[in-house]
Amino acid sequence: MSEKDFIPKGKSEKAEKGEITWQSPSNIALVKYWGKKQNQIPANPSISFTLSNCHSTTTLKFAEKEEASKNFDFSFYFEGKKKEEFRPKIQQFFERIENYCPYIKEYRFEIHSENSFPHSSGIASSASGMSALALCLMSLEKQIYPDTSEEFFRKKASFLARLGSGSACRSIEGGLVVWGEHPEIENSSNLFGISYPYEVAPVFKTYKDTILLVDKGEKTVSSTVGHDLMHGHPYADSRFDQANENLRKLKQILKSGDLEEFIKIVESEALSLHAMMMSSLPYFILMKPNTLEIINRIWEYRKSKNIPVCFTLDAGANVHLLYPQENESQVLEFIKNELVAYCQKGHYICDEVGIGARKLTMDNG
Repeated sequence: MSEKDFIPKGKSEKAEKGEITWQSPSNIALVKYWGKKQNQIPANPSISFTLSNCHSTTTLKFAEKEEASKNFDFSFYFEGKKKEEFRPKIQQFFERIENYCPYIKEYRFEIHSENSFPHSSGIASSASGMSALALCLMSLEKQIYPDTSEEFFRKKASFLARLGSGSACRSIEGGLVVWGEHPEIENSSNLFGISYPYEVAPVFKTYKDTILLVDKGEKTVSSTVGHDLMHGHPYADSRFDQANENLRKLKQILKSGDLEEFIKIVESEALSLHAMMMSSLPYFILMKPNTLEIINRIWEYRKSKNIPVCFTLDAGANVHLLYPQENESQVLEFIKNELVAYCQKGHYICDEVGIGARKLTMDNG
């Protein structure tokens, strides 16, 4: 598919007013996306676990304007309070998608969003928030163009979400999701995420992710800036090759359930991501001392107890602790006994692989 395939065609119908609510989860990448080209195209493919408990719930209220205007007409509320500081990001999102959703200037929008996790918890909400908003817009589009198929609906939702936040395109579907073209992943695309299309061992279908909240503050360097620093990075080409090779290796690992090899790739990917930050110009470090303390404790615990727990990191200080469901009770005991002391205010969030986004309500006014 190409971008042109997402421009609406066919007979349209009226959708005067109403409201739509979608709930969409966050996700955690196993093979990391870091570095992008123009129009939110990834420099390398990635694969992620869709989460379950960390999600955004977004309601889109819409009313048709008496006359279409040149401006986008919207207001944004976060957890019940009007948030003007979010306007620029949504304005930019609408500008990026206007060609594919030409009807959006015909409506006034009121957007209400809330997270299941504290906004200041240090968990990026752009993936869950932008994917939920994209799905709301697609539900409106489905009313305007009723012949839209379910497959196209979800592909375009992922496509739109990507234009808001790259990783958001991986939050539409559940389980394992691939984003970015890879020669050995059938139907993989730079334009949207797809459900991982191959056999997956049962152990990975119920994987657990406990997020250890090391630092709840705002990052010193945004992900957008970090991505841009991959342009001209001395190790960029090697990093992109590494990501492609790791995704190729994961195919057999995901099929066989080889946890030892899974751990090697997942932890290597996390450290490679942060190595790119530390070796860019300007360079920066998002890990904190307690991040390193937790990593060392995980390594010691895995070696002494022979329990297949591992870590991964987003572009921040918090640690995602990944482990099989069958080891849950032991790992939670390990967290309480050894790791909680390194979490800010002792806070952590228990999550797991989820089923993807779901529509909660729709009211046609």
